[in-house]
Amino acid sequence: MLPAAESAMTNPYAEIFRAPGAKAFSAAGFIARLPLAMMTLGIVTMLSQARGEYALAGAVSATFALANALIAPQISRLVDRRGQGRVAIPATLVTVAAMAGLMLATRFGAPDWTLFLFAIGAGAMPSLSAFVRARWTELYRDTPQLRTAFAFESVVDEVIFMTGPIVAIGLSVAVFPEAGPLVATLLLAAGVALFSGLKATEPPVHAAEAGRGRSVVRLGSVRVIALTMVAVGAIFGTAEVTAVAFAEAHGATAAASLVLAAYALGSLIVGLVFGAIKPRISLAAQFALAIGLAALTTLPLLVVDSIPALALVLFLAGAAVSPTIITAMGLIERLVPPSQLTEGITWVMTGIGIGMAVGSSASGRIIDEFGASAGFSVSVAAGVTALTIALLGQRWLRGRAPAGAALPIEA
Repeated sequence: MLPAAESAMTNPYAEIFRAPGAKAFSAAGFIARLPLAMMTLGIVTMLSQARGEYALAGAVSATFALANALIAPQISRLVDRRGQGRVAIPATLVTVAAMAGLMLATRFGAPDWTLFLFAIGAGAMPSLSAFVRARWTELYRDTPQLRTAFAFESVVDEVIFMTGPIVAIGLSVAVFPEAGPLVATLLLAAGVALFSGLKATEPPVHAAEAGRGRSVVRLGSVRVIALTMVAVGAIFGTAEVTAVAFAEAHGATAAASLVLAAYALGSLIVGLVFGAIKPRISLAAQFALAIGLAALTTLPLLVVDSIPALALVLFLAGAAVSPTIITAMGLIERLVPPSQLTEGITWVMTGIGIGMAVGSSASGRIIDEFGASAGFSVSVAAGVTALTIALLGQRWLRGRAPAGAALPIEA
């Protein structure tokens, strides 16, 4: 473990990359994580282009997303027991084979059921976001640099989810339908191979706890954080779908990308600032405040009446995104035994993914019934839900498990 920086004048982001191997695993992790942001919309674009059926395309894409949400934590659980390289490579081979099958089935007009079967197999994609954060934790556990590292990775996530879908859609539309998923699959294979080859920074398996049989989601603290992130993810998913519908209703569908870019930009800027400061209050209190801000910034969405106003409100709403994710990761690092860290981080990312699917689905139905602006009511409901869970769960979030110990598992 590296010591904390002694000079207040040091750039905190330059400081974290002084650790040997940090630049290499972060760069390899970026390559390996980009495919997740490309595949969901890449599958939609591929199938809509090749089959002309948006309902089928959406259903197959949702199957992939749900399968990944259920399988990824189990993959990460194996990683905690056996090591990143030993698990990531076989899981990636399964994903690559399934994606190859999905692309071939699309190309040669195979029956629809085969598309769903391959989508489920592709859900074995490992959670590289969790793997990268686990390596940062091994370097900087219990130091201020860990907060900065988590902030940096949150910013990287923003960049990935801003650029990944654009690249995937552009490739499938401009080249051939399977081009987006194909490039994503190749990037996944290359990125995981590079990442897994960096053995010097791979977290060791904690042998004393390797026999722990229960999933980390049985911990009360992890359930609180994961459920809160489901509600937060619903805010994100609602914003994406409703922004598109809102822009279309105002006759400027293309402006939706600019509106969502403003949302991501707000998160990116605040994430960089938040990661460089050292709040004096507890992580549990920071988490509650970040969730409170996220809930509060959903309210103006109900009264926006123009695209510029929506862009401004979402830019401000983005200010709550990175602090929420950064503090959630910090809590997981503090509250989860080291032998289950990767699984714990994966449950946070899974919660966000499930919430985004729920939010986009619910807001889509409301938009169809009541109009574009009504979709933002889902954001408000999700914000209230997230804040309620975060406040009710404070008794778990304020605890700290000793190494190898479990927190209470009450509901």
